[in-house]
Amino acid sequence: MNKKSKIYVSGHKGLLGSAIVRTLEKKGYTNIITRTHKELDLENQQEVDNFFKKERPEYVFIAAGKVGGIMENSNKPAEFIYNNTMITFNLINSSYKYKVKKLVNPGSSCIYPRLASQPIKEEYLLTSPLEKTNEAYAIAKIGAIKLCSSYNKQYNTNYLSVMPCNLYGINDNFNLNSSHVLPAMIIKFHNAKINKEKEITLWGTGKAKREFLYADDIGDAMVYLMEKLDANKIESEFLNIGTGKEITIKQLANLIKKTVGYKGKILWDSTKPDGTPRKVLDVSKLSKLGWKYKTNLEKGIKETYKWFLKNQKEIRK
Repeated sequence: MNKKSKIYVSGHKGLLGSAIVRTLEKKGYTNIITRTHKELDLENQQEVDNFFKKERPEYVFIAAGKVGGIMENSNKPAEFIYNNTMITFNLINSSYKYKVKKLVNPGSSCIYPRLASQPIKEEYLLTSPLEKTNEAYAIAKIGAIKLCSSYNKQYNTNYLSVMPCNLYGINDNFNLNSSHVLPAMIIKFHNAKINKEKEITLWGTGKAKREFLYADDIGDAMVYLMEKLDANKIESEFLNIGTGKEITIKQLANLIKKTVGYKGKILWDSTKPDGTPRKVLDVSKLSKLGWKYKTNLEKGIKETYKWFLKNQKEIRK
């Protein structure tokens, strides 16, 4: 890419897309194309096709999609598999039709088996059953990986898939019914603090382990890979992106409690699911390519909570 290359970032208002846009702007890229959902329905193949035909982007970042936590995934599996499949397949196919030079397609670490060996290597994909609570979402993301690798094989395209760990940060979703664990905890602890509640109940046992990456770090990683790596230069179909460090949900809760300044008690509802018992990525392949995360979890949570406090009125509900 050069600084005037035409770059399309889908989902630019969300957590991942906005981080990519911030990174591109910081690096001096000046020709960034974006569209809101009202301007372009990515689930509509004809609309996507017309957009690519008119705009002719040279580089594409896929950051649009339907995302959510355990509750949302469990309650709306049809939406998760359909919406995400349509969005990614339309973007990938139109990129091929209109000769996009390079595309980066992010998935999710939920694509891996529920009981995968830890840390999780890229080659563990499809080696045993998925976690049931987010199986539909995972299948949509696996389909996008396979579509990218199939186009690369058949048409010699340059479509790179990446698998980030759990993301959080600026422009995250703070709706308690649909958010991921970290932003959900922030708003729960914040509300409990404001309402002076003596105790707060969280889902599960708190024993599950997760890995978290700050939004600006994933934005930096995706732009770095777009600039420096071709899909045919890696041995696997995709690359893991993460910190390689894990934390229990209970430790995470205590860290967020401290950051928010909540003084009450934490109760755990073990009748609710924990999800996958442990999930930390092996990021050795990415490390060899020269990229490493910059923001530790404590600092990232502080920045996220600071942003949340400043944007409560406009925040996405």
